[in-house]
Amino acid sequence: MSRPAHDAMARIRYQVMWDRLLSVVEEQAQTLVRTAFSTSTREAGDVSAGVFDLKGQMLAQAVTGTPGHINSMARAVVHFLREFPAETMRPGDSYITNDPWMGTGHLHDLTVVSPCYKDGKMVALFACTSHLVDIGGVGQSPDGRQVYHEGLYIPILPLMRDGKMEEWLLKLVRANVREPIQVEGDIYALAACNETGARRLLAMMKEYALESLDDLGAFIIKTSRDGMTAAIAKLPKGTWTAAMRIDGYEEPIDLVATLTIADDVVTVDFDGSSGVSDRGINCPMCYTEAYTAFGVKCVVAPSIPNNAGTLDAILVTAPENTIVNALHPAAVVARSTIGHMLPDVVFGCIEQAMPGVVPAEGTSNLWTIKLGSGHGMTVRGSGQATPFMVNSFHSGGAGARAAQDGLSATPYPSGVRNVPVEATEAITPMVVWRKELRQDSGGPGRQRGGLGQIMEIENREGAPFGIFATFERVHYPPRGRSGGANGANGRLRLASGTEMRNKGFQTIPAGERLIIEMPGGGGIGDAATRAPEKVAADVHAGFVTAEAARAIYKVALDPSGKVDPAGTAALRG
Repeated sequence: MSRPAHDAMARIRYQVMWDRLLSVVEEQAQTLVRTAFSTSTREAGDVSAGVFDLKGQMLAQAVTGTPGHINSMARAVVHFLREFPAETMRPGDSYITNDPWMGTGHLHDLTVVSPCYKDGKMVALFACTSHLVDIGGVGQSPDGRQVYHEGLYIPILPLMRDGKMEEWLLKLVRANVREPIQVEGDIYALAACNETGARRLLAMMKEYALESLDDLGAFIIKTSRDGMTAAIAKLPKGTWTAAMRIDGYEEPIDLVATLTIADDVVTVDFDGSSGVSDRGINCPMCYTEAYTAFGVKCVVAPSIPNNAGTLDAILVTAPENTIVNALHPAAVVARSTIGHMLPDVVFGCIEQAMPGVVPAEGTSNLWTIKLGSGHGMTVRGSGQATPFMVNSFHSGGAGARAAQDGLSATPYPSGVRNVPVEATEAITPMVVWRKELRQDSGGPGRQRGGLGQIMEIENREGAPFGIFATFERVHYPPRGRSGGANGANGRLRLASGTEMRNKGFQTIPAGERLIIEMPGGGGIGDAATRAPEKVAADVHAGFVTAEAARAIYKVALDPSGKVDPAGTAALRG
């Protein structure tokens, strides 16, 4: 296929093949989800999958997955090719790493890269990533002070040779993790998903009589880059700066971004952000780039598929040894604590350039419930307590949007799915007694912020258990915009009344229940301008109390719960 890209029929043909390539990588990702052992992959979809050209440029990514995995994995394959040049690879080979600075930001993510061959010639590389329930070390807590504390560090190594697993590597992994069956199962799932992608690609190439992806890849990257250039050209030009303070670990963290829109590129620089932390909330540059680029793209060109051409239009920089560009050997296990906040900082810049376009701040940081129990962790000796490690994704509220309320209990910007409580209860001794939306937690405004949620958890064996807390928005809530109020602060406590820290490993005593109150998103606009009928509907649904409707939204309700026009007019003056 060597027709010039400017030929109309050739362009149509390329577009059809591009769409087909997107379906190839989506099936690749779905294979990973279907075959994985851990709930973070199987239930939440905390994965990424994509196909790359022989230079390591991403041509297509699956829709299934998270921006942090996808956008950081997009830059990872070049590191594999540097370590194992294409000419040294063979059919049936696969390579693996969890290097935070060459993969997706922390040791709990494994990235696997596999070459794809057609008639003995390499035509593409497939890559995928998934989050592991455990990788050893101190667990999924930011208590570690160096990456060496955080678990097994796997440099870029062969995972398979000639179609056979490197058993010594699997044995090493099994010996270093608390959940060897889950972890090894996920490794096999990663290898299987790349194999599925390769099979589907070869079927596509046969159908379209392609001998290589060179022309198609060049078309995809150029078309995407041209689309980004056209989208950026429509934006106002200039430079804007925004800052946001968040909880941090030892002390509050300041995130500062300066966004510049030029003719064909958007640059974001994080100069002015806090320095590195002594704890595991540091963010490697690859993860900073991933979520920053995602925040920009959500506004600039959300409909253009993600690939190397798209990402090349967004330039992200940060001084070394800052919280957003932590260098080895900084502890990085909870790098999402910082990374998930970056779109909100970017939106703070964009709001100045284009008022009324971006949402208010949301919870943003995932309120992932990471629980565990075992000898030396929560109990002495084996006793009667069942040892376990589990990772269950849950979320607070998202910020209000310009013309709509914020989404409740929704994981923006990560995009992972909430894990059903039944899945957690089935594989651990935990029981979730309560899981409900948190009334009055959404920031009041003309458009209300999304609600957080409340969960109440206990060990049904009556034994102690531990939580690896990595929560944000407890001390500094999501801020509203344009007169909208902040969302509610998060809170972590015991049913007995003891307040718990929002970060670090902590033990819940035997017989106690853990109560997790997740933040709400910020509102947009003055709450007293919200349509009274919407306020009445919120009260009827249980999202807002009648007291808040009257005191904050200035809406009076009659005994039946309907709007009292005269009372409302009096309240609103």
